[in-house]
Amino acid sequence: MKNTFDDIYQVVRLIPVGKVTSYGAIAEYLGSKSSARFVGWAMNASHGDESIPAHRVVNRLGMLTGKAFFGGKHMQELLENEGLIIENDRIKNFKAHYWIPIEELI
Repeated sequence: MKNTFDDIYQVVRLIPVGKVTSYGAIAEYLGSKSSARFVGWAMNASHGDESIPAHRVVNRLGMLTGKAFFGGKHMQELLENEGLIIENDRIKNFKAHYWIPIEELI
């Protein structure tokens, strides 16, 4: 993947409030669909930078896989404050909240 963490952060900053996307969707938008793990590393490295809404990036099934890096239930609380419902660490009605950058930003 030729993209940098900053390229990933630019996409993440575009995720609308109340929407989420996946690591893979970001990687696909940046031209390397198989680099979802690299996007995950970027999200882990972004903690502490409040300009990057990393809480809006989840796995392809809507699971809050990055929650450990937020401490406790903070990721869930941030998403719930944006109107999402979380049950068992998964976004309820995930498809209704799923934002696909390759469809939205082209």
